[in-house]
Amino acid sequence: METAEYLQILDREGRSLAAAAVVAGLDAEVPTCPDWRVRDLLRHTGTIHRWAAGVVADAHPGPRPIPDPPDLDGTELTTWFQDGHRDLVDTLAGAPRNVTCWTFHPAPVPSPLTFWLRRQAHETTVHRYDAEAARGGPASPIAADFAVDGIDELLRGFHARARSRVRSEYPRVLQVRAADRDAVWTVRLSEQPPVTELGALPEAMAELSGPADELYLALWNRVPVPKVIGDPELADLWRTRSGI
Repeated sequence: METAEYLQILDREGRSLAAAAVVAGLDAEVPTCPDWRVRDLLRHTGTIHRWAAGVVADAHPGPRPIPDPPDLDGTELTTWFQDGHRDLVDTLAGAPRNVTCWTFHPAPVPSPLTFWLRRQAHETTVHRYDAEAARGGPASPIAADFAVDGIDELLRGFHARARSRVRSEYPRVLQVRAADRDAVWTVRLSEQPPVTELGALPEAMAELSGPADELYLALWNRVPVPKVIGDPELADLWRTRSGI
């Protein structure tokens, strides 16, 4: 995907998140994030937005700790979230295309700026879904191509890191398929971090599949996996250990 597409999605999804939060009310429970209320969702996402903007704006070369969320509430919290989201969009829109800064997972992208645009577009989309789940009613759609991109980032980025808890005591092979885009990933599980490659392999012991938008949300543990073929324990392993 192009950087302009990520920026457009980030802009739209952040505004939709804020709108859903206002309708739901800050005290509403977030069913997709146990123990969270909408105020926790805004505090978390707003903190991540400011953190990401700072890394890019400062061309920060190494890891930067995520700060604690603010102790804000009411309209002050909503305004704080909206201001931070706007600053993130403006920072990423105005950053040099060749900016050099820290990134934190190995998913293949052409530049650090693309990394942060991609990461924050997906971060905000998933949490927009959370806000709409708290609000109730139908959720905004997720484009299939963007969902495929997010699945790829999750499998070849987040779960390629040492901190991934998706491990197996003996080697197993899991396949993930976005049926409406003919996109397939093979995930090799062991006692080490998962290793994911593009394409299908005949030795897969289970397959998680479905339309790209549903599969995207399922792999982020927001909805059930649409379809499981093969060993159901592998689907359960993902559900119980893949939280980030």
